[in-house]
Amino acid sequence: MRCPFCDAHDTRVVDSRLGNGGDSVRRRRECNACGERYTTHETAELNLPRVLKHDSRREPFDENKLRNGILRALEKRPVNIDQVEDIIHRIKHRLFTQGEREVDTKLIGAWVMQELKDLDAVAYVRFASVYHSFEDIEAFKKEIEGLEKER
Repeated sequence: MRCPFCDAHDTRVVDSRLGNGGDSVRRRRECNACGERYTTHETAELNLPRVLKHDSRREPFDENKLRNGILRALEKRPVNIDQVEDIIHRIKHRLFTQGEREVDTKLIGAWVMQELKDLDAVAYVRFASVYHSFEDIEAFKKEIEGLEKER
């Protein structure tokens, strides 16, 4: 590993710990040349499936798009950023375990809606309104009534 401070290639691992629920390794390193310490994170490189869009386009899975959609729904809601990262982690895990080369956006959207339903009802309705393209107030009413019945 190259030192980010002096660009030397001679570094050593001082400490290693599991991170992110055991899905990564956090390593504390020290440069033998300049003595500076820094942290690296090591994760397995896995291929996520391609996403099949509504208009039949296929594109690579984009974690940032997922995060932005969830954050938009959770805007000004009392939810911790770690909870958002946990949702993203669970959805990515489901994508890996599907074993498919392509996954429909409808399935990913359904997973997000379930996660938001469990986390915050307001964020769930916000996400559902965009995801299902609510046209009028009746669609909102039906979604809220369904949510109330489940609770």
